[in-house]
Amino acid sequence: MSSCSGIKADGGRCGAQAIRDSSWCFNHHPEYEEQRRRRASRGGRRGGRGRPVSELGRLQARFEELAEQVLEGKVEKSVGAVVGQLLNGARACMATRLKAVEQEELIERLEELESLMETRRRGSA
Repeated sequence: MSSCSGIKADGGRCGAQAIRDSSWCFNHHPEYEEQRRRRASRGGRRGGRGRPVSELGRLQARFEELAEQVLEGKVEKSVGAVVGQLLNGARACMATRLKAVEQEELIERLEELESLMETRRRGSA
């Protein structure tokens, strides 16, 4: 297989392997511009998952603060139990949302791969 004849943003030649029966790699091939655009916009949304690590850290801090307040007698045990259940519900919702977003992204990536494979299959036939 040949190397891509595309030119990178820094002016250098792309060193990636070209797609079969093409002069360009996926990142430079004009027919894949729309797929690259979708992929790039998705990259900006990845941070839009809500930064689960920081959100989970925030929830953990609230759990710890609540536990401390219950132990010190600042919050009644029954109130603390209900608040803990509500915080746990928020954690479960966050985890479910994250799984759904990841699943949607995987479906998009799979569809892109299937499309690329179909295009290659048609090109080699």
